[in-house]
Amino acid sequence: MVANFLSTGTVLLLSGFAAAAPQLHPAPFSHPRPGPALGRFSIDFLPAFKALQSAASDVGSTSTLGTSATGTKTSATSSGASSPQGTTVVSTHISTVAATVTATVTKVDTAQHGTATINVSGNTPASTGLATQIKPSPSPFGGPARGSYRGPAFLPPGHSLAPGLPQWQTNGNSPLGTFDAPRLPPWLSGPFEGGQSPWGGRDPYNTNPYNSPPETGVTRKYQFNIAEGTIAPDGVERAALLVNGAFPGPTVEANWGDWIEVEVTNNLPVEGTTIHWHGLLQTATPWMDGIPAVMQCPISPNGGTFTYRFKADLYGTSWWHAHYSAQYAGGILGPMIIYGPHDSSYDVDLGPVLLSDWYHTSYYDLVEQTMAPIAANALPPISQNNLINGKMNYPCANATGLKCTPNAGISKFNVTSGQSYRLRLMNTGSEGIQKFSIDGAKLTVIANDFVPVTPYDVDVVTLAIGQRSDVIFKANGKPTDAVWMRSTLGPSAFVGGCTLNDGISPEAVAAIYYQHANQSAIPTTNSSIPLSEILRCQNDDLSMTQPSYSITPPVVPSTTQVINITYQSNGTTNLFYMNNSTFRANYNDPVLLDAKLGKTDFPAEYNVYNFGSASSVRFVVYNYAFTGAHPMHLHGHNMYVLATGTGTWDGTVVNPGNPQRRDVQLLPNSVSLGGDPGFMVIQFDADNAGVWPFHCHIAWHVSGGLYINVLEGPDDIKNKMQIPSTMAQTCRDWNGWTDGGHVVPEIDSGL
Repeated sequence: MVANFLSTGTVLLLSGFAAAAPQLHPAPFSHPRPGPALGRFSIDFLPAFKALQSAASDVGSTSTLGTSATGTKTSATSSGASSPQGTTVVSTHISTVAATVTATVTKVDTAQHGTATINVSGNTPASTGLATQIKPSPSPFGGPARGSYRGPAFLPPGHSLAPGLPQWQTNGNSPLGTFDAPRLPPWLSGPFEGGQSPWGGRDPYNTNPYNSPPETGVTRKYQFNIAEGTIAPDGVERAALLVNGAFPGPTVEANWGDWIEVEVTNNLPVEGTTIHWHGLLQTATPWMDGIPAVMQCPISPNGGTFTYRFKADLYGTSWWHAHYSAQYAGGILGPMIIYGPHDSSYDVDLGPVLLSDWYHTSYYDLVEQTMAPIAANALPPISQNNLINGKMNYPCANATGLKCTPNAGISKFNVTSGQSYRLRLMNTGSEGIQKFSIDGAKLTVIANDFVPVTPYDVDVVTLAIGQRSDVIFKANGKPTDAVWMRSTLGPSAFVGGCTLNDGISPEAVAAIYYQHANQSAIPTTNSSIPLSEILRCQNDDLSMTQPSYSITPPVVPSTTQVINITYQSNGTTNLFYMNNSTFRANYNDPVLLDAKLGKTDFPAEYNVYNFGSASSVRFVVYNYAFTGAHPMHLHGHNMYVLATGTGTWDGTVVNPGNPQRRDVQLLPNSVSLGGDPGFMVIQFDADNAGVWPFHCHIAWHVSGGLYINVLEGPDDIKNKMQIPSTMAQTCRDWNGWTDGGHVVPEIDSGL
């Protein structure tokens, strides 16, 4: 499909390097990853990297890695009076319609200290050069046959918005995107006295959500059956991996403080699987985070079962998804709603609004493309469409060789004039940054990820993979109005945009109908979002996003660890490296179970960073890989986001007294090939013993090894953690399957 609309351009080579280079170690190695005859290509050598690498002599040993960051550039500018800690502070005021937020910036020490110890033996790049991706030539919007369709929904002449396919054919058993989709209650029913909420007097401002969750005594139970199926979310029929026959999968709901129990049955014929409950802290159950090779062995195929049981320890909007290879790109995902307190006024909770890029190729073929040999000179995975709640149309004249039904059906919503609505936005895609808007409307952001924030108004909501924002939409139109809801990926990254799409259908639309509108009518509204905003590959400025509950992180953490991200060759394939080490999972050897046995020495490819008894950890992450912005996700924590920018962090911290907290943050792209890196500075309180992944949430990037494991509180894991026997039994079941002559098709990092 991609080959029909994309032509390979010239190979881009790196030359020159102005920024301070990371410390790299030059040990050639061959990573044991089979791959088909596809690939990404082009390497040139950087003198700065070569000089540093030739001087390195400790490869193969256990080493502390990284460089000290000193200030040259930053995303904020500071000046002002001296603070008691010797830092510099300045206050600025950010005014919005929703609220006036006072933002401050402070400068702190940037030097590394107390760094983790990791093993990089035999796991370093094979060359000293940085690689880049092949540059395609995207198609124009709508493709060559654009003139055959009307409007942003790609309607053939004479068509209304009456869908051309039934819901069961486009999305299986999912009600999302239809008028039958349920609206959400303030909370779920339970044994609560006098109609009181399950969380009592707790609210976003007076309650620390990390140490004061309620105890409801309620368990919400679900059953997931994972199997292969066929769907056509945009009219293009393709094979998929489905949960309970639905795409998107079923909505998991609970009240804050409930327990959630999900029995998962894996009916896939040859693949294991696991489910990750994105954003939950798993403070009482770190073995239930759902990452194969980290907390558990995979659930074995052909009827294997595993029951997840964990507490809804945070509240708000999130999602669940497979974490085995890139399976969630095949369809194993769904929304997760944890009801909790809020201080915002709205009339109706419209529920989840899932935004996802979409591919007409199976996830496994896309992983093969990702992991292809360099010599194949192939393109990276490139999306063909974009979906809202699993639905969009596609201009079928472009679907050469595929079964495609035009006007298959877009998502629709009903509203009433004068009412306000909560939309629970989530980017559940594989690669693309989403830009969400409603024509003619301001949106009030009330939460980012699982963190309520002081409300602020925006015209467009930016969401990277894994991120969520709860927004309020005021339905100020006339009773007969019909309005477009939009989520756009924008132009291809290869022509200045943020996302790898083929250019044909990067914008998903849904129809919002007021109470007396014709529910098949085509909206005639237009977007006023400027192209400059669509091309901005960053989250909202940190000065705008202040959590409702104020927490001040330590000015001087126990550990400051620099992490350099590069994209380099292992001798066969281009992979991502974090401090000169790429990741590969061993499904038969979960790190957490090893740590419980007291193990602290791990194979290099596990990328384990042991922070010992550190009470707080700061990461200064530099992106030298010119492969786009990275949505970096930390499991087991809401991280403080202290700074983002390009160049070298100069110690500036935005809102040091109450910085933005979330579980996914966009790390900016490097400025150019061989130019200044993008950076972000995050910090977390190391108060949750476990093994916690820190990785890019782009499916193809984590497939390529952009991942580390944070080993937190190893002594507590060994001496205090009571891991249930079901975890060992799951490994016995998995080992029995793999020892029975079955070959595990692990062609990527495994995650």
